[in-house]
Amino acid sequence: MKHTTTPDGVRIAYQVQGEGAPLVLLAGQANNHHWWDGVRDDFHAVRSTITLDYRGTGESDKPDEPYSTEVFAQDVIAVLDELGVDRADVYGTSMGGRVAQQLAARHPNRVDALVLGCTSPGGPHSVERDNDVRRSLAQPQPTAARQALLELMYTPDWLATHSGPCHTLGDPGMPAHARRRHLAASNQHDAWDLLPGISAPTLVVHGSDDLLNPTANAHLLAHRIPDARLHLIPGARHAYFEEFRAVASPLVLDFLTTA
Repeated sequence: MKHTTTPDGVRIAYQVQGEGAPLVLLAGQANNHHWWDGVRDDFHAVRSTITLDYRGTGESDKPDEPYSTEVFAQDVIAVLDELGVDRADVYGTSMGGRVAQQLAARHPNRVDALVLGCTSPGGPHSVERDNDVRRSLAQPQPTAARQALLELMYTPDWLATHSGPCHTLGDPGMPAHARRRHLAASNQHDAWDLLPGISAPTLVVHGSDDLLNPTANAHLLAHRIPDARLHLIPGARHAYFEEFRAVASPLVLDFLTTA
């Protein structure tokens, strides 16, 4: 675990594993680098992986001030600068995919190839989850809300055979103010006008049964980003990258190799 300090004075924790060309892995909302624990090793035969704890999570500072996906992207740039990495491939999932959009659009000279997983463009053009999903996540009983989130992330077959621990349900050490700031950052993301300017070769990946971030958003991204490729994983829910890692990880590696 190492740290760098951003231009606005926030300490960001980052982690580097493996050897080879760098691949930045960006986690979902209110999660730290452990989001990737279940699949990170899939890339280390040919890649080094770079992760970070977003501000507000993990071992990074947790200032009580506005966050945004653009600010998170700037934090990624600070980590790359600290490591002396001029360009890297970027793979972002969920809110991490929103951060990756900001990276590729605003810092095109730093991104070689781009993978956007289970994410959306945000803003009025995106497809929102339906009210039943919203109500299930807003249940006042924490245990019930957690179970609802698990069922949105994974299929019943997976949940029946995997008892945990689960690293995709949020950073348990986050203070309440940081959770609110992360939610606002994700909700306020709108990259619609930026997407046509993304020049990096792009792969959009999504589970066909994702209700947390509706699958229709994958089609929007693939049509909006020039020459983007789209791959839907049949039967997968939001955490396709973990449950369907035997499909998803080789798919991503093959794209990064040939992009």
